Amino acid sequence: MNIAISIIIGLLSFFFLFAGSIKVLAWQKTIFEIQMGFMQKYGLNRQILFLIGLVELVAAVLIWFQSSIWGVAGALAILVTSVGALFFHFRFDRWQDGVPAMVTFALSAVVVLLNEENHLSFIFDNIPWLTL
Repeated sequence: MNIAISIIIGLLSFFFLFAGSIKVLAWQKTIFEIQMGFMQKYGLNRQILFLIGLVELVAAVLIWFQSSIWGVAGALAILVTSVGALFFHFRFDRWQDGVPAMVTFALSAVVVLLNEENHLSFIFDNIPWLTL
């Protein structure tokens, strides 16, 4: 794993450990209230916010295991949560609210696409109608 990918993984892991822990534990009141306000605007509840936080926490840990399929799974989980955040921000908010999700989407896509072990080839090689 080269140094640039390690730095990206470190940034993503730190950000999602921080954001996920707030969603799960509500330990930082100001940020939690902002996130809960977004959820209520989207018609979602505290349980959904909690589940998103759990996914983010698990992904933040898994992304470090780049030599196995779990590392790619972690990066893909971050990518998917970023896409979900982008969908809701573009649908209900100003596009500027989605900037963090744009950054995490781009960084997680880099980690997935530049994975040295290329675990994605296993998926694409075994699904005949899907080509990379």
